[in-house]
Amino acid sequence: MRHPLAPIPTDRRLRRGAQLIVGLILYGVTAAMLVLAKFGLDPWDVLHQGLSRTFGLGIGTWAILISLVVLVAWWPLRQRPGAGTVANAILVGVVIDLMLSLTHPPHALWARVALLVGGVAGNGIATGLYIGAGLGPGARDGLSIGIAARGHSMRIVRTGIEATVLATGVLLGGTVGIGTLLYALAIGPMTHLTIPALSIDPARARGHRLKQFPDRAAPRALLRTN
Repeated sequence: MRHPLAPIPTDRRLRRGAQLIVGLILYGVTAAMLVLAKFGLDPWDVLHQGLSRTFGLGIGTWAILISLVVLVAWWPLRQRPGAGTVANAILVGVVIDLMLSLTHPPHALWARVALLVGGVAGNGIATGLYIGAGLGPGARDGLSIGIAARGHSMRIVRTGIEATVLATGVLLGGTVGIGTLLYALAIGPMTHLTIPALSIDPARARGHRLKQFPDRAAPRALLRTN
C-alpha cells in the first residue's frame, strides 16, 4: 500500500526542515500583520476572517480547519501531501492566532501602512522559503495543482477558486480593501523571484513556478540543465 505522504528528500534534511519552519512562521506572522493593518486580506484569509466573525473561533483556527478540509479534497485528485503540507496546515494558523492574541491593531495610519507593505513583502519571502524547502506545497496550492493536472488551465483554476473563496468570505463579513488589491498584484511577481531564489531544488521550483504562473517565462537560472 502506498504511503499517504510523499517521501522526504534524503539530501539536506536539516536545511529543508529549518527553512520550512522559518518560512511557515514568517507566513503566519505576515498574515497576522495584514489582519492588523485593516486594509483588506488575501482571498483565503478573507474567508477565514468571515468565518471567524460569523461563527466564532480565531482566524488562525479557521485557517487550520479549512486547510484540513482542502486536504480531504486532495484524495479524489490523487495528490499526495508532503511533510511540509501537513506542517503548513497547522503551524501557520497557530502563529496567526498567537500573533493576534499578543498584539492590537495600531491607530496611526503610518503604522497600518507599514504593516500592510511589510505583510505583503514578508508573505512573498515566506512563500519562497516554505515552497523552496521542497517538502510539499500548501494545501491550497495543491488543490489548484491537482485540478489543473486534469487538463484545465492553472490560471483559470486558481482564479475560479480564489474568486469563489473571496466572494464567500465577503458574504460572511471578511475585510476586502486596498490591501486585497495590493496582495493580488504583488504576490505573483514576488514569488516569481523568491521561489527560485530560495529553492533547495531548482528544477522542482521551476516546475512549481510554471504551474502557478504559466504565463511568465522561467528565470534563466532555472532553465539551465542540472
